[in-house]
Amino acid sequence: MKLEKVRSQMEQLNIDGMLITNEYNRRYLTGFTGTAGVALVAKEDACFITDFRYVEQSKKQVKHFRIVQHSGSIFEEVAAQAKKMGIKTLGFEQDHLSYSTYTSYKDVLKGIEFVPVSNIVEKLRLIKTDEEIKILKEAAEIVDAAFTHILHMIRPGVREIELANELEFFMRKKGAASSSFDTIVASGYRSALPHGVASEKPIEKGELVTFDFGAYYKGYCSDMTRTIAVGDPGDEMKEIYNIVLEAQKKGVRKIKSGMTGREADAVTRTYIEDKGYGEYFGHSTGHGIGLEIHEGPTLSARSDTVLQPGMVVTVEPGIYLPGKGGVRIEDDILITEHGNEVLTHSKKELIIL
Repeated sequence: MKLEKVRSQMEQLNIDGMLITNEYNRRYLTGFTGTAGVALVAKEDACFITDFRYVEQSKKQVKHFRIVQHSGSIFEEVAAQAKKMGIKTLGFEQDHLSYSTYTSYKDVLKGIEFVPVSNIVEKLRLIKTDEEIKILKEAAEIVDAAFTHILHMIRPGVREIELANELEFFMRKKGAASSSFDTIVASGYRSALPHGVASEKPIEKGELVTFDFGAYYKGYCSDMTRTIAVGDPGDEMKEIYNIVLEAQKKGVRKIKSGMTGREADAVTRTYIEDKGYGEYFGHSTGHGIGLEIHEGPTLSARSDTVLQPGMVVTVEPGIYLPGKGGVRIEDDILITEHGNEVLTHSKKELIIL
């Protein structure tokens, strides 16, 4: 049970209460999908504090927490409930609380030590539950269907923003609440921008076009990238495409449980470096996805996190040549006991339209 895992970490940190304010951590622990409320966890009790607007919603969504309505300041209600629950040392999410909000809590928590902690809930979110995996697979199916759909609309003269909007409309029709992030459609020289959000630029013949998009579905995010060509993009662009493709396929084949994020990153990076393009691959190989589009673990040269079954990560090497163009290919994979399971299945070999 999630609450018991939080309490186990509280015991290790020698705190007897935990205040959850981050919206994603709050949703993970309580199931609440609204926009206002905090969770307060003690050793033997837990309450969810919200205002009048969300009381009925929280009664339906929130399990294993007492529902408390605050009519005055939420800070004062947290202090009152903490005192009622016998909390003497209250942990707070230091990575998510502004200094202004911190001082508002500090001013009312008389006689209670307010202790900064990190990654209490994020550690739990690293390993997905069976239900989370089911949703992430469905979110991946939506982006696969969207990619197949958009291929029929790509042609010279169409603007990047038109394609991005069509992807958004299509994914919503398939059940997504929205896209996971601002959709990237980057054509020609703009494909050298790793995060080239769709612009008014029209697509031209002979260009590569990078699509990086995801479906925000039942609270979870998918994330896929494909690069295609509109007409022959030339030998240099085809060369970097094939290098990225092989690096990405190596990553998908070799990344597995027991590797660190650094070791996983090296699988794709070493191949690209050996081909002479290391300086043009300036971001990490991948990142975790779930409630957020970027969450732990990261597959980067700075990450010592050990990959474990149940983690869901992206594998997305790229090469970007300024002023010319770039290529990125990305899949979502589920780490398993004996390797990984690929969740996104759209064709990766170069498509020339």
